[in-house]
Parts: sequence; C-alpha cells; structure tokens
Amino acid sequence: MEGRNMDYAVSAYETISDHATLSNQILWLSAVFGGIIMCKTVYELTGIISPLVYEGFIKLDKKKKLEWKNRGFSTFHAMFAAIGSLYFLVISNLFDEHGQKELIINRSSVSSDTLLGISIGYFLSDFAMIVWTYPTLGGAEYFWHHGLSLFAIVQSLISGQVQFYILIVLFTEITTPFVNLRWYLDVASKKNSTLYMLNGIAMFVGWLVARIILFIYLFYHLYTHFDQVKLVYYPLGFYTLLTIPSALALMNLFWFWKIAKGMVKTLTKLTKPHTG
Repeated sequence: MEGRNMDYAVSAYETISDHATLSNQILWLSAVFGGIIMCKTVYELTGIISPLVYEGFIKLDKKKKLEWKNRGFSTFHAMFAAIGSLYFLVISNLFDEHGQKELIINRSSVSSDTLLGISIGYFLSDFAMIVWTYPTLGGAEYFWHHGLSLFAIVQSLISGQVQFYILIVLFTEITTPFVNLRWYLDVASKKNSTLYMLNGIAMFVGWLVARIILFIYLFYHLYTHFDQVKLVYYPLGFYTLLTIPSALALMNLFWFWKIAKGMVKTLTKLTKPHTG
C-alpha cells in the first residue's frame, strides 16, 4: 500500500510538470487576458444599455453608476462560470468516477483550463476595482473572498490538480445574479415590489443549495477521496485544499445568516396586517 501511494505521489508531481508546458502557459495567459477584456467590455456595455432599460440610471451619482456597471460584469461572469462548471461537473465525462483511470484530483482539460483562466481574469479585474475605489465596492470581506479565490484557482490552473473541487466552488457563483438583482432593485426604489420579494426568496433558496448544501457535498467528497487528496502536491496544495474551502464556507454561512434575516424581515412586513 505504501509503495502504491508513493507511485501515486510521483505521478502527481509528473502531472504538474507535464501540465505546465510552454503551450499551456501561453493558453493560460491568453485566457486570463481574455477574462480581463471580457470584464472591461461588459462594464462598458452595461453603461450603454442600462439607460435604455432604466431611465433613472442617468440620475445616479458616480459611485452608484460605477457599482452598477461593476455588477454588470460580475453577473455576466457568474453566469458564464456557473454554466461552464456545470458542464464539466455534470455533462462531460471529465470527472466521471468510472470513465477514466486517472485520479480525479489530476484531471483537467484545455477547456477547463480556459474557464479557470477567464475566471482569474475576472477576479483580478474585480479585485483591482475594489482596491482602487475602496470602500465603494465592498469592505474587507471582499478582499478575503477574492484573494482566497484567486490563490486557489491559480494553484489549480498551474498544477492541473483539484479542478473538480475548484469547479464546485466556481459553480456557487450561480447565486451572484440574485444578489446583484437585489441591489439593482434597491437602487431603483423597488424594494416593495413583488419582483424584489421573489428575488429574495430565490436568493435564499439558491444560497442554501449552492453555497451550503453543495459545500457539504464538497467536504463529503474530500473525506471519501482523502486517499487521493493526500497526494495533492505537498504541502502548499494539500493545505490550501483543506483550508480555503473551509474559510469560504464560513463566509457563506455568515452571508446566509444575513440573507435569512433579511428574508424573514421582508416576509414579516408583507404578512403583517395593515391598520387603519
């Protein structure tokens, strides 16, 4: 058994070496650059399209206009990342337990590398805007979230390992459009609308499924595949895989608590009988 584990460990390091070829490095840099261009393009398009959809956009102050457009490319990336992650995790056979002999921690593809590279471009763009405009676009929690996400995704891209777990975390971006729509409706003075209420319920359910239950599955998968997890390049990759999802899970629980409080408050107002 020890000899087999040693063989797997050697194989893991060989996988990293084989993965970081010059052609792959060019692909990664191109994908990251493409992600940055994507963010810039959607940012500008959001500024052009928004006045056609919402007349009040013109009257917003500079800070709100900046955040409005920032949330535009945030929403676009979230949908792109969630759909891409869902494809690799569920539709393709890249991570099929019985479809390949390769350890699941070592599986990657040109397409999955490209997705991770584009997401790195997004997180770099958003992180730069958060720093440049601080605290307009968010506080310390966003520094931690983006910093940890970037660190984990970059490691996975370069090593070619644990992309299965990275894509699970990326899929949780599916909740971001609901969060952004809530902000848009708030700014547009639509907090009392039916859409605001329905979006709040959808955000609660989506967060529960994608950021709580799915993380429970992630930790369960880590536990049941710990023989492979121990073979992730040591020690940086191994401890990163154990600590970053845990840190993100704590953040998700904190935000879920705030979302739940907000939903309860909204539903209480709606069900409270009106008095003369």
